[in-house]
Amino acid sequence: MLSDINEFVATVLFTVLGYQVTLLECVAVIASLIGVWLGTTGKQIMWPWWGLSSALYGWLFINYSLYASAAVQLVFIAAAIWGWFGWGPKGAKSKNLSWLQRILIIIVGAVTWLAITPLLISIGAAAARPDAFGLVFSVVAQILMVLEFRENWLVWLIVDAVYVGLYWSQDLKFTSLLYVLFTAIALRGWINWRKLQSESAGSQVA
Repeated sequence: MLSDINEFVATVLFTVLGYQVTLLECVAVIASLIGVWLGTTGKQIMWPWWGLSSALYGWLFINYSLYASAAVQLVFIAAAIWGWFGWGPKGAKSKNLSWLQRILIIIVGAVTWLAITPLLISIGAAAARPDAFGLVFSVVAQILMVLEFRENWLVWLIVDAVYVGLYWSQDLKFTSLLYVLFTAIALRGWINWRKLQSESAGSQVA
């Protein structure tokens, strides 16, 4: 039964410049685009889309032996539940980290990345170093997003840029192009959340 489902989602929908786009990858890309774009608006409705796209991409990455990328999708699914209740109906309010918090996050993230990389290499993971980087700092960005810190978009911008090269090298070209868009959207998210922060400050003064 499971093999039949895998065979079905592996159906090639179309070919772009010689690259075959499967049903699973296509649906995952669409769901991700919707979720990430809604995230830039700070609206609560982004979280169901976030959870759906994460489940689809977890499935896809397992098939490509990108174990760290697959594992981080479980974090995203948990974050989608946390974010739905944490943000509430009014959505994100946006705030900033202190410089000390930023430095600590960079140090802890870098140490964790260096610690995880050998483990991924030992289990035969593909592109272990960039995949481990994506795993660690995607978790960082996700937590910052749930907690409504605007810096999440700067972390996403760096992570998404790394994923562009990673997925292209692993012949996931359609997903690689998606991450090009994600990189641009992350910049948009940074700008939009600054507006949310100003609106929130204005309402508190009023």
